[in-house]
Amino acid sequence: MAHSGAAPADPVATSRGISRRTQSEIYRAGISGTRPRVPVDTDALETAARKALSAEAFAYIAGGAGAERTVAANRAAFGRWQVWPRPLRDVSARDLSIDFLGVRRATPLLLAPLGVMEMAHADADLAVARAAASLGVPYTLSNQASFPMEEIAAAAPDGSRLFQLYWSASDELNASLLGRAEASGCEAVVVTLDTHLLGWRTRDLDLAYLPFTRAMGIAQYSSDPVFQQLVRERSRGTDAAADAAPPVKVTPKAVAAGVRIARKGAALTGTSSVRENLRSPLPRAAVETFLDVFSTPALTWDDLAKARRWTSLPIILKGIVHPDDAIRALDAGVDGIWISNHGGRQIDQSVPTLEVLPTIAERVAGRVPIVFDSGVRQGSDVFIALALGATAVALGRPYAYGLGIAGETGVREVVRNVLAELDITLGLSGHSSIADVGRDALREA
Repeated sequence: MAHSGAAPADPVATSRGISRRTQSEIYRAGISGTRPRVPVDTDALETAARKALSAEAFAYIAGGAGAERTVAANRAAFGRWQVWPRPLRDVSARDLSIDFLGVRRATPLLLAPLGVMEMAHADADLAVARAAASLGVPYTLSNQASFPMEEIAAAAPDGSRLFQLYWSASDELNASLLGRAEASGCEAVVVTLDTHLLGWRTRDLDLAYLPFTRAMGIAQYSSDPVFQQLVRERSRGTDAAADAAPPVKVTPKAVAAGVRIARKGAALTGTSSVRENLRSPLPRAAVETFLDVFSTPALTWDDLAKARRWTSLPIILKGIVHPDDAIRALDAGVDGIWISNHGGRQIDQSVPTLEVLPTIAERVAGRVPIVFDSGVRQGSDVFIALALGATAVALGRPYAYGLGIAGETGVREVVRNVLAELDITLGLSGHSSIADVGRDALREA
């Protein structure tokens, strides 16, 4: 067969949805011997990421709390549900769109906030934002991003963005971050509630590695004027509450960490000179200040009212698992609930999120949208969560794996594959619209 070297176009696939289009792209490229940049199989994707990433990066992204029983339980919960195949229904045209926060979205998928993506790829959040925008998927910017939110917005100006806030010990800093999020075009604020104490993350502890101690993942802070003032006060010794940092044994790794911190200090020192930044106390003070203010275990329901003063954006509470907390959130007047156990990274043997989704959905009764995450790996998982009451579903680790393997292209392929499988599952279950998917689409195993 004569072949020009380029995959032949398939206009029919384009008109038949993302699943047909994706399959066509992959199989037609295969004629030339080209395979996907990232594995389509979820287990193979994780294996490839393990090979592509440093040991520290893979541990940070893939790891969970304790014996990682929550990570396993999140996945096992999906195995307790089966999708009913329903043939002989016209599913030639399928609609993946949903209404979320007053906007019609092309798909029910969001990208969950993942911090320190520079561990996976140098382009980090910029690559993720571009990939998400290319597919019309909203991206939740992490408070622990590797680039300031303004630079992320500039990288994908047409993309839909939410901003995740880790409630810090400084109200002035919280207010500043939310003001910046609103000014940079974010559509909502996602307040993460379940990291007021850092989880017991055994993989990171075994490696004695926390990226923030190397000034990674603190770009939202170091670019913030309130944080910068806190750093200056600390470096001048005017912060009486700040204890002196414990001494660090000088080793080649410690020197490398110091150089990295110096390189990250440009936003504070005003110079990109590593030599000058090594002399300045500000880059190291920034790390210590961050470790002091990152979160507060004193946060209570009463504090949430402050967020309404800090922003006019819709507020979503992330980290809700108990049904009573979902109702308390409604009473607090929030605009959305995000059911999450932080992907199993905070409590070992935590309640799996999918187990409580139906109960929370029943009690919320459509009064606010419900976002769901934890354990989501593929399109059929998204379908199951939607059938059990989620309004939208957030994807986490898989897109980080794609980023580590192939940068922006890797993220795009991972997200595309999830959407394609969702589209196929929708059609093979006899549905032509996400709006038609309900509990009757599933059978308990």
